[in-house]
Amino acid sequence: MASPGPATPPAAAVTVALGKPIASVSPWREAWRRFKRHRLAYWSLWVLAAMVLAVLVGPLVYKVGINDIDFKARLASPSLTHPMGTDDLGRDLLARMLYGGRISLAVGMAAMLMAMVFGVVVGAIAGISRGWVDAALMWVTELFLSLPQLPVLLLLTFLFREPLKQMFGLEVGIFLLIVAVIGGFRWMPVARLVRAQFFSLREKEFVEAARALGASTTRQVARHILPNSLGPVIVAATIDVAAAIIAESTLSFLGLGFPPDIPTWGRILYDARDYMDLAVHWALFPGLAVFLTVLTINFVGDGLRDALDPRRVM
Repeated sequence: MASPGPATPPAAAVTVALGKPIASVSPWREAWRRFKRHRLAYWSLWVLAAMVLAVLVGPLVYKVGINDIDFKARLASPSLTHPMGTDDLGRDLLARMLYGGRISLAVGMAAMLMAMVFGVVVGAIAGISRGWVDAALMWVTELFLSLPQLPVLLLLTFLFREPLKQMFGLEVGIFLLIVAVIGGFRWMPVARLVRAQFFSLREKEFVEAARALGASTTRQVARHILPNSLGPVIVAATIDVAAAIIAESTLSFLGLGFPPDIPTWGRILYDARDYMDLAVHWALFPGLAVFLTVLTINFVGDGLRDALDPRRVM
């Protein structure tokens, strides 16, 4: 009588021998794991979050008026009374920095959202279309790219500053104007990026399968192509926030941004230009704020680029 063969090990034993089965991980959790491995990006995110929290909560805790004048404390150096010193009118710079950070970051975020929405729409239409529609949209995009941005920004700000101020009020009108002119010159790279992504993805197998199953063009874009194009767009968005903050600071430094009683980091730098030898702290703190914000945003963008790239193993 033949001896029985070796018994088949139960499934549990196979599981124990081979180790625990690998649990499925969502793409966003995997992206976050990759992002945390990028140390500069990870800690830059925390620094940026701390700065945002400071400008949001700071004015509620540090209750000093941004336009309170104290001539006895003109151009005072940093001290316990005025942690960042004062300006030529004795106004507390810490209070103005916290308030100005709200406006500078709000301008950057709003201009980025405007550029992202407009750029994604134009790039998606051009990328999914063929023929004269694509050619016309890219001609308009190239036209905007060829314009000298700073002179056009200055011209538009000068022409529409007063009408918008009368329609919406001083602060809201200038905010809308700056967001519009900055966002209006940041959508073109996004449109070209999205168009290139669409050209690549619309020939992929999963899009062809959806097309063969009768999916409409709108469904192909909304369910298959656009979601797979968002990685590079998110990275571009972080860069656009930094560029918008620099553009607002440039406009304010040239005197075409917010007025003196509405501080932004760029406006504080503009006001400090004549006192560099007497009160270096006046320009130091807003300059460091702009530098640190832009630096951290760029590092976060680098981390997102690596984390959202499925071809990159980290």
